[in-house]
Amino acid sequence: MNATQSNPTEQATLWNGRAGRAWIDGQATLDRMFASFEDLLADTVRATSARRVLDVGCGTGSTTLAAARAAGAQGDCLGIDISEPMVAVARARAAQLGSTARFIAADVQTHAFEPASFDLVISRFGVMFFNDPVAAFANLRRAASANARLQVIAWRSAAENPYMTAAERAAAPLLPNLPVRQPGAPGQFAFADRHRVASILQESGWGEIDIQPIDASCAYPEKDLVGYFTRLGVVGQVLEDADEATRRQVIGTLRAAFDPFVHGDEVRFAAACWKIDAKARGQA
Repeated sequence: MNATQSNPTEQATLWNGRAGRAWIDGQATLDRMFASFEDLLADTVRATSARRVLDVGCGTGSTTLAAARAAGAQGDCLGIDISEPMVAVARARAAQLGSTARFIAADVQTHAFEPASFDLVISRFGVMFFNDPVAAFANLRRAASANARLQVIAWRSAAENPYMTAAERAAAPLLPNLPVRQPGAPGQFAFADRHRVASILQESGWGEIDIQPIDASCAYPEKDLVGYFTRLGVVGQVLEDADEATRRQVIGTLRAAFDPFVHGDEVRFAAACWKIDAKARGQA
């Protein structure tokens, strides 16, 4: 769904530009699509009785808002994202709901968090885009209190997620300038290798690492499907610059490619992910 990038400047440009706008436009669809992961993380907030929660890569704020509800009146939940437009939407949502959730636009790799200020660090698909993941998770370790818990959700491999790669596979013959994913590079499937993820966490000061596969059923209205694949991900980015004839051809081809996932008025697919748990060790 997301273009492979090579440095923090490119990530900031991407998420403060086209990708950020696309996720804002698709907010309702994406929140519905990934509701089960939001519920899982909120359940962790309740189960751990965490009060100081950090949501990494919070986007438009849905998981942070859910964490704030789970933490209750005494909770202090902070969402952080590199995308200023998405954080602005998250703040507006919090204000509208009267939520205590707070949001900042900053780079997790370099942001000066107050040391030992969080009891729980969570993320729904927000940790795969770091140019230097060891630096990012080491910074999160410094922000975590003693024995604080980390729980994040990340995608497994592209091969295990045919829905997430359907648009790229179908569009590749029609869009020769479509970016090619590089294994291990920042992007949606950067955490596909469980052993690499464990190594990153160990090197950055986290212990008791447990990485388990989870497969979640996801669904959203079929009427949102064309908007999904024409706005989000690498295909959506390339289509923004395509001429109208190319757009029509690509849209027709892609819509047919998604037929296996359409069931009546719903789009349904299985999301193959990792549930990554760890606990803060002594200061990294």
